[in-house]
Amino acid sequence: MTDAPSLIHFDATLTPNTALSPRAFLVIMGLVGGMSFLAGMMFLSMGAFPVLGWFGLDALAIWYAFRRNFQNLKEETRVQITAEAIELTHSRPGQKMRTAKLPTAFTRLALVQPPRGPSELRLAHGQTAYVIGRFLTPRERRSLYEAITSAVARARAERY
Repeated sequence: MTDAPSLIHFDATLTPNTALSPRAFLVIMGLVGGMSFLAGMMFLSMGAFPVLGWFGLDALAIWYAFRRNFQNLKEETRVQITAEAIELTHSRPGQKMRTAKLPTAFTRLALVQPPRGPSELRLAHGQTAYVIGRFLTPRERRSLYEAITSAVARARAERY
């Protein structure tokens, strides 16, 4: 006897919003490098030659910060909901992929909005809670909460 594939009620891949395109990054780094070079040359003409190196280090630090930010943009969370289970898969660059499978019937979903700090979208089963979509805006997190709540209700209705 073969099992029929279960109906997928929700399938989404969550990724952070990008702030800059690669071309915009090159333009900004060109401006930062050019301004650092010109300011360094001005100080060099006044006899303050060590300042040129500090301006170079400043430009290098800005480049490094942007590169780290672009690495973090490769973070990804996948949420898939069927009548049997909610599957969470989270991957980050340089880290091992983490997966979790929660039973749809017994998973609690909550959008926690503390008085201070950002809201959290939690999926919990037993004593374990998973926070998803930390990189989303509050409006996107609320929309995701409503979509997942609706999908879980449809999945539970199919099963029972």
